[in-house]
Amino acid sequence: MTEASAALYRLLGDQARLRLLRLLSLDRLNVTELTGILGIAQSGVSRHLGLLKEGGLVSEEREAGYTYYAITPAVRDGVNGHAPLWMLLQDQFDRAGGTDVGRADNARLEEIRRLRQENFEAHSGPDTNERQLVPGRSWAAWARALGHLLPRLVVADLGCGEGYLTVEASRWAARVIAVDRSPDVLKRGRALAARRRVSNIVWKRGLLEKLPIDDSSVDVALLSQALHHADDPSRVMREAVRILVPGGRALVLDLREHEQSWVRDRLGDRWLGFSPAALTEILTDAGLIDIRVTTGARRSGDPFTVLIASGVKPDHTGKQKRHD
Repeated sequence: MTEASAALYRLLGDQARLRLLRLLSLDRLNVTELTGILGIAQSGVSRHLGLLKEGGLVSEEREAGYTYYAITPAVRDGVNGHAPLWMLLQDQFDRAGGTDVGRADNARLEEIRRLRQENFEAHSGPDTNERQLVPGRSWAAWARALGHLLPRLVVADLGCGEGYLTVEASRWAARVIAVDRSPDVLKRGRALAARRRVSNIVWKRGLLEKLPIDDSSVDVALLSQALHHADDPSRVMREAVRILVPGGRALVLDLREHEQSWVRDRLGDRWLGFSPAALTEILTDAGLIDIRVTTGARRSGDPFTVLIASGVKPDHTGKQKRHD
């Protein structure tokens, strides 16, 4: 065995580097994207990339302020004696793709691709579909434009996390009450609101099963990607209805049922999404009427589909309130 062969075997004898190479065989990626997928510190990802680049397996190129990494053309094309190596790697990649770790990596890669598509301005390049490159097109701007059509409502963002949606809602709401059980994420949410100079948010620590909010005090109860983290989604939904004024609306964004079991350990999910029928039942049992469940975001190859559900808290006559 030559010294070069021994060095190559040592290079490929690391699981993290093999995961990284498999991802780069599927798409070119930057360090931030690889960090998010692999769950490894950025310094570790950079170190692995440096070793793979030094070994001639990975190349890099700069584009639109980003440095992207990919399998080197010589390896991918199997030239200069690399054909056996590429065949060996492809076989290993195929096997790894069927494991829990491989499926989890694939799912997170699809999320990266979705984010790229929605933020094409930051990731555009020569291979981007030119029909998408319309100056001023922005999903964020469109969402904020819809806010101009809404009355000044009191909104409760339940399971607010770090507050990104909370801040967006604050642009059109009269007041937003943001609730989360984690003091750390609430601290980050407050910092985000301060940076955005938002002052109409009240941050509260509390459990979704026992909300620190008075009965019949909010117009909209928002639960975005919160129900699948709850031990008892039905109980959480009943609490959301409790704080709604008669005629108020509950709005739920959550995942359609899926088979990505890795989210239990990695993200703490209690439920692998919900079927439309199950989500309808949860809202109905909580006492809501005029229930609608529709598909939100769906992307080919992405194992996660977002469902949007809404319902109205009836008033004493059983009718819904008009927000004029």
